[in-house]
Amino acid sequence: MRITLMLSAATLALAIPSISLAQRSAMSEPAKVDPAVAKARDAALKDQVAWDIVEDLTTEVGPRLAATEAEARARAWAVTRLKKLGFQNVHIETYKMPVWVRGAETAEIVGPYPQRLVVTALGRSGATPPEGITAPVVYFPTLGDLIAAPDGSLKGKIAFISNQMEATQDGSGYGAYGGARFIGPNIAAKKGAVATVIRSIGSDKGRWPHTGGTNWTPGVTPIPAGALSVADAEQLERIFARTDKVTMKLVLTPQTLPDAESGNVVAEVPGTDPKAGIILIGGHLDSWDLATGAIDDGAGVAITTAAAKRLLDGPRPRRTIRVVWFGAEEPGGFGGAAYAKAHVGEKFAMASESDFGADNVWRFNTNLPDSAKAVGDRLAAALAPLGIVRGKDVAGGGTDVGPVLATGVPAVTLAQSGLRYFDWHHTPEDTLDKIDPQQLRQNVAAWTTVLAIVANAPEEFGPVTPNTSE
Repeated sequence: MRITLMLSAATLALAIPSISLAQRSAMSEPAKVDPAVAKARDAALKDQVAWDIVEDLTTEVGPRLAATEAEARARAWAVTRLKKLGFQNVHIETYKMPVWVRGAETAEIVGPYPQRLVVTALGRSGATPPEGITAPVVYFPTLGDLIAAPDGSLKGKIAFISNQMEATQDGSGYGAYGGARFIGPNIAAKKGAVATVIRSIGSDKGRWPHTGGTNWTPGVTPIPAGALSVADAEQLERIFARTDKVTMKLVLTPQTLPDAESGNVVAEVPGTDPKAGIILIGGHLDSWDLATGAIDDGAGVAITTAAAKRLLDGPRPRRTIRVVWFGAEEPGGFGGAAYAKAHVGEKFAMASESDFGADNVWRFNTNLPDSAKAVGDRLAAALAPLGIVRGKDVAGGGTDVGPVLATGVPAVTLAQSGLRYFDWHHTPEDTLDKIDPQQLRQNVAAWTTVLAIVANAPEEFGPVTPNTSE
């Protein structure tokens, strides 16, 4: 019986048509890399344009709080730079939005162990009176503990929410722990709190606090909301380990001003085929006001612009590449929403953004129509020499291109390492020295590769089912 089975298997193998073997060979054969793409990719590893952009932007403009005079100066600066680089159709598309500006920021333990703490206001925070408020503090180790607190239990008190974010390569820790900032103050306000302080949403252990926006549901009056540095939040935890009778004086005096102007700066690399669709890329020009916004997001606009410049300087691509330096991302994605609204009806072949610092790209994902699935294979082959692997997720988008992707536009996402990013994200430490020039160039090479392949792909890019999970 055993011999018979072996002979049958051998006979069966010989009986398989040769076309099946050819098909299997074709399925396992990796996509070939166009020599022109490889040449452009490798040349980009010596790029200097991205560094020059982010250095000049952070030096000559500095912090760029949305809808303020500083962001207006940044837009004017961007127009001048993009025209000098040779981009076409450079212009600004404006819109109106609310303006939030920072005021005085102090926090101190009045008792039982008097000492000052380092605090900064969260975006859209309400304000204390100029003299501040002094109130007992209630400690919540996690956001879940705050949610479980009885309604009305925080009347006249300051809620302290503390959860330590962990650094992860994919940045997932931000989503896991960021709720303390995103919705924590709103929940505390609904339970009667007069103010909220949170442990900064960051992976560091230092004394620089992390700002960032917080959200208020309709009908909830914003209360003062601040972030303590991680070191000071841990100090406050140690105090609570000794006593539950803690009193804090908090001064936060931000203001919400009348609506003012923000805008998106737009530039193009003209394509040869207007019917092939536009490739939309970019990052956000605005930044929080605590630092110069080097990693968030000076690096992103620099990387995408430098990559587009490389195609600008070569043969004209089939598809137009549109670079957008979005305004007002930090206070709530006003620039991305305004852009999508202004460009309804335009055909986009792909949209993507860079907004996660400047450390190495390590993974890419796609959301491509069936007609363009082969593009993903070519991307995998061309990006592999840069140490970039193909992910298994469906590509989504960030705050700026998300509204466009929501209409069914295909996406390619390039994921940078998040292991260092949240040490400095939204802090006074978001400065140029945090950018590694070599890793910045790897980003430019990755983006150059994507643009060189997608912009010249013969395939058509029809609509896809949007990934709404990101």
